[in-house]
Amino acid sequence: MGVSVNFEEFLKPGERMDELHRNQYKIIQNEKKFCFGMDAVLLSGFAKVKPDETVLDLGTGTGIVPILLEAKTEGKHFTGLEIQEESADMARRSVAMNRLQDKIDIISGDIKEASKLFGAASFDVVTSNPPYMNGNHGLTNPEFTKAVARHEILCTLEDLVREAAKILRLGGRFYMVHRPFRLVEIINTLTVYKLEPKRMKMVHPFVDKEPNMVLMECTKGGGSMMKVEAPLIVYKEQNVYTDEIYEIYGY
Repeated sequence: MGVSVNFEEFLKPGERMDELHRNQYKIIQNEKKFCFGMDAVLLSGFAKVKPDETVLDLGTGTGIVPILLEAKTEGKHFTGLEIQEESADMARRSVAMNRLQDKIDIISGDIKEASKLFGAASFDVVTSNPPYMNGNHGLTNPEFTKAVARHEILCTLEDLVREAAKILRLGGRFYMVHRPFRLVEIINTLTVYKLEPKRMKMVHPFVDKEPNMVLMECTKGGGSMMKVEAPLIVYKEQNVYTDEIYEIYGY
């Protein structure tokens, strides 16, 4: 018989606890800092992790992707790397709250130094929900924590791809969610670092609207053939998700 957990003991002032609808897992967030969005959930649904594979999530924030992947897959071990200590601390407490300390590690550190932290060819799978906006796109959020998550202040697309390529073993897979307006730059950068795009899925808010997210799967050292999958539609009508979105969320 399991021992009950007093979840409130894991919370600090200003924080809240959200249900993840998977394995009764919960996550700690602070809406004044940064809360995970649909993009992270969709990434966790798109990424494939095989039994006994090890996974690294670059820029893990509050740990949403490793926690969801642990719930959804049979991966051996999951690691999240996060540069902002406050977010890393929330992630660690969420891991402890869900009793996942044996399956998930949260490491404080810089994506630009990831290959030095973990070593070359040290993971089977790398995932990332990186900052989307470079210096030429969008206004920088005045709240630094949110700005770092949304803008390439501490890490560029090239930094991310370079380190992912170093960390992955040959044949390993890199999964990323990003914005379609940077797709040409994304594919060019991936191929420079020998991460060959193999699957791509566009995400549309409505069936008649242009995509606002793109999900990518790349293989280190793979051949040049990519499958463009059927698009994912988020809403079938205003404020009503499609069945596929409900399934990804676990509702």
